[in-house]
Amino acid sequence: MTDHGGLCALAAGRLLTPDGGLTHELEEAVEQPGNFLVLDRLDIQAPFDDQTVVTAVVAEVIDRLTDNYYAVVLPRTGPDAGTRLLARAATELAAEDFDDELQLIDTCLAKPEEAAARARARLVSRVQHPHLDEEDEEGWSEEDDEGVLTARTAAVLRLAGEELSALAWQEAAALGDEPLPRGAGGVFGRLPAITLRCDGQWRRQMARAFDDLAGDFQAAGETWMGPRCTGEEMALHLMIDRARSITANRPNAVRDLVVNLPQNSADYDWQGCSDDLFEDHDVLMLFDAQLDGMEAPDGDIRQAMGMVNLAADEWFEPFSADNARDPDRGFRL
Repeated sequence: MTDHGGLCALAAGRLLTPDGGLTHELEEAVEQPGNFLVLDRLDIQAPFDDQTVVTAVVAEVIDRLTDNYYAVVLPRTGPDAGTRLLARAATELAAEDFDDELQLIDTCLAKPEEAAARARARLVSRVQHPHLDEEDEEGWSEEDDEGVLTARTAAVLRLAGEELSALAWQEAAALGDEPLPRGAGGVFGRLPAITLRCDGQWRRQMARAFDDLAGDFQAAGETWMGPRCTGEEMALHLMIDRARSITANRPNAVRDLVVNLPQNSADYDWQGCSDDLFEDHDVLMLFDAQLDGMEAPDGDIRQAMGMVNLAADEWFEPFSADNARDPDRGFRL
C-alpha cells in the first residue's frame, strides 16, 4: 500500500504495523478487520458532480465489491472538489472518523447498510421526480435524521391510507357479505385468500384500519406506535405500496402535498418503511400458497415460529391491551 502513495500510503501507516499486522486502533474501530477498500480520490465531470449521485455510486461500489465484510477507507477532506464529494459521501454513508485524515466504513455494521439504502432511494427519487429536490440539501445531516418516517413520507402515507380507505368503504358497501372469487380486483381482492369469504362486518373493520393508520400519520410528530393488530399490518403494507406508486407516478400531487413540509434525505424511502415500521412480516406469509393452513392456531409453523393473530377472525385483536385502539371509536358513516 505504501508504494501507491497518497491516501493508500497514509492508510498503511496508520492502520497497519511495520510487519503488516493490524494496529490496535484499527482492531478497536472495525468489527472484523482484515480486508480494505481504499477510495482515495474521485475524478468526475458535470453533470455527475452531484453529491446525491456520488453518494449513491459509492454505496453501490461498496455493495458490489465483495460478499465478505471489510473496511472502506476514505478521506475526511481533499484538495479538489471530487475528493471533497467523496469525503462527504463517506459521512452520508455512516463512516466513522478514524483520525484527522481518515474515515472508515465498517461493512459489518447495519448503520452503513441502512444509510446506503437511503442514498439509493434518494437518487431514484430524484430521477423519477427531479422537482422534489428544488430545495437546498446542504442542511441535511445524520443528526437531523428523523429515521424513515419523515414529515413528507408520513404525508404521502396518509394520502395513500385515505385513498385506500375510500376504496375499501365503497367495496365493503357494495359487497356486503358476498364472498370474493380468487383473482378478484380491488382492495379486498389484494388480500390473502383466507379473507375472501369474510363478511361485511370484517370488511368494515379492515376499511377502518386504513382510517386509523391515516390518522396516525396525520399526527406523525407524535411517537410512531406501529400497527396495533394484524389487520393494520396488512393495511400498512398496502399503504406503502400505494405510496410508492404515488411518488413515482403522481409527482404534481406529491409536490402540492408536501410543499410546506421540511425536506429530509430519507424522504420517500419506501423500502426503509417496509423494513422499519413493522415488528415482523409474518402476515405476508399468508400469501404463500405452500403455507396454506399456517394461520390455524394449532398449525405447526405458527406454533414453531411463535406467530400470533394470523387467522382472519383474529386480524383485529390488538397485539397489546396497553396499545389497543378505543373499542368504542365506531365506524365511518
